[in-house]
Amino acid sequence: MIKQYVESAKKGAVDLLEQAHKALEETQKINKEYRYSAAFADPVAQAEKLQQQAKDGKAKGRLFGVFVSVKDNICVKGIESTASSAILKGYKPVFNATAVQKCIDEGAIILCKTVQDEFGFGGFSVNTGKGIEKPLNPIDRKRTCGGSSGGAAGLTKKATFPHLALAESTGGSIANPASFCGVAGLTPTYSRVSRYGLIDYANSLDKIGTMALNVNDAALLLEIISGHDPKDSTCSQLPVPSMADVPGVISGLRIGIVKEAFNEQMDNNVRKTILEAVYKLEQIGARRIELSLPLSMNYGLSSYYTLAMTEASTNLAKYCGLRYGASEQLSGTYNEYFSRVRTSQLGDEAKRRILLGTFARMAGHRDAFYTKAAQVRTKIIQEYHMAFKNVDVLITPTMPLVAPTFEELKQLTPLQHYMMDILTVPANLAGLPHISLPCGESNKLPIGIMITANHFQEQKMLQVSNALH
Repeated sequence: MIKQYVESAKKGAVDLLEQAHKALEETQKINKEYRYSAAFADPVAQAEKLQQQAKDGKAKGRLFGVFVSVKDNICVKGIESTASSAILKGYKPVFNATAVQKCIDEGAIILCKTVQDEFGFGGFSVNTGKGIEKPLNPIDRKRTCGGSSGGAAGLTKKATFPHLALAESTGGSIANPASFCGVAGLTPTYSRVSRYGLIDYANSLDKIGTMALNVNDAALLLEIISGHDPKDSTCSQLPVPSMADVPGVISGLRIGIVKEAFNEQMDNNVRKTILEAVYKLEQIGARRIELSLPLSMNYGLSSYYTLAMTEASTNLAKYCGLRYGASEQLSGTYNEYFSRVRTSQLGDEAKRRILLGTFARMAGHRDAFYTKAAQVRTKIIQEYHMAFKNVDVLITPTMPLVAPTFEELKQLTPLQHYMMDILTVPANLAGLPHISLPCGESNKLPIGIMITANHFQEQKMLQVSNALH
């Protein structure tokens, strides 16, 4: 548990310099084998300052001496932050993202940036940018670790030192890799955490969240990074509740089982494991209620990908080889130069999403695609709100299968890749808080259960999570 480690570190009972050397050495060793880290900070220099504070009796902060990795699309001052894309190679921010700064203010040691799908475009971390190797599953290197926060989940699983991860989700990029790697992945309500310093994918969908080996550590980090930020106009001003150590008392709590989530396409072991977890919750006092979410489950994917790709095409337009991103020798017309830079620096999936998103927001198509998708999202949010009048939380599997092999992924079309997000996308589209927890195994591979709560009801979600663990 992180809290116990922090207390020892504050008292000077932990040699932080020794810990920093060990953490850096171990992370670099893991990286050679599993490819989780994109760039390294200087944890030794940070540890030296904290060690002096402990000696002077000035140690403070809820993360004092804890090592934090940061997903590559979250800015860390002076450390290359590229969202795992070649087009941002060499970019070193001159500021920290608000979430990162809040960790530092609480005594955290920034360890490294973690590899992801380029700009977050993917669910398996196989769409990394040019020259960036794909991260491997920590349990079986022939398999994917999920995405897009694949490096964050993999390092969280493999690290033996006190470690927490900052990750980010647009359509399931925290829950998905948490499920495949067997860790806790916590995605907050949209606007609970400031997006200042996040390299954006889709502004109306992006959420910075956390990963840890257990629920309470992930919840502690989320509590720390949450709260209003004047630098982000979309950031909520609601007070932040206590999230760490929420009692796992669920007597009388109403648990909604989403019928459509347990369809026949799902892996049988996944279905069986999730239903066993639900039975366990019933045995300790929860009340099970079956319900249907037809809009969310049938139209969530198409609405999400229309909105996300449209926003992505707008956000990535600034990387044109002039003011932002990679550049080349100026020659030819503007269109020729613009196209040449983006063709050479962006990966296939990024190009696909830019083209589809640009089409969906063009004059003559906008009403048919983007506007319609936004209207569907509103209906889906309303459907969730109606459901939460009858239940306190919703339960589904996180993913319909365990981590697939890279060979299996090669057989899938881009559309089939997108379809894998069927269970994680609806909650993300609606901006609802959710957590993925390991709740069993199939052939030694972890199975994740996803618990979703209503907007700003993270505590209810954590109640159920702690009852399961």
